[in-house]
Amino acid sequence: MEKLQVLEVVQQKYGEVARGERSGCGCGSTQSVAAAIGYSDEDVQFASDANLGLGCGNPLALSGIQPGMTVLDLGSGAGFDAFLAWRKVGPTGRVIGVDMTDDMLARARDNAAKLGAANVEFRKGNIEALPVDSNSVDLVISNCVINLSPDKPAVFREIARVLKPGGQFAVSDIVLLAELPEVVKIDVSAYVGCISGASMMGDYIRMALEAGLAQLTVPEIMHGSKLAAVLGGETSGCCGTDPVAMAAASAVASIKLHGKKS
Repeated sequence: MEKLQVLEVVQQKYGEVARGERSGCGCGSTQSVAAAIGYSDEDVQFASDANLGLGCGNPLALSGIQPGMTVLDLGSGAGFDAFLAWRKVGPTGRVIGVDMTDDMLARARDNAAKLGAANVEFRKGNIEALPVDSNSVDLVISNCVINLSPDKPAVFREIARVLKPGGQFAVSDIVLLAELPEVVKIDVSAYVGCISGASMMGDYIRMALEAGLAQLTVPEIMHGSKLAAVLGGETSGCCGTDPVAMAAASAVASIKLHGKKS
């Protein structure tokens, strides 16, 4: 798919999720999916209206977030991770969420008002060209979003640009362990379901290094078959029970990638 087509398809799908017209990836409840990928019951209860069951991990886990930090959430959706970060940075910190989908932004801003999260801001923009000042962020987080980008090297360059010297990033994402079946590669629904747009794990890490990010670690890897079992079955998405979907699941993994700007 062309880059513009990818962005349009992704925007359409996540707009439908924001409006409640379709679910995220998986057939389980948003609460059960969140618990299975690393969120506590307290997390889910704290920001339940913002949990749409769209992630593939908990990027805040092991991230070392501290009070007073400025945190940037790439592809912030309805604000679930942004609000959990807000709880940790406290009143002296700041959280910025960036999303390209108007319906998601509206839902996130409504959730912020309900929570009284005055120091959380949601901005419209693409993660390949962030509407954020250079050298202004302490921690960048993202949850199952970079894999959807048709220009992942640009995303990592933007992460490096906005981070302060010594700033850190912590992302959860889908990567490939093996080549996907051709039928999955060309499936638009598989792209927006986190699969056909994913990069090989080595390439994903190389992109971060080439952007100037350093001290990379992969503290967690979840095999795709386990992720599919967690999420339940969609026949066309990032999980499923038909043979093609299960073959795709066996070729992917959910990873946490951490690093910093030198």
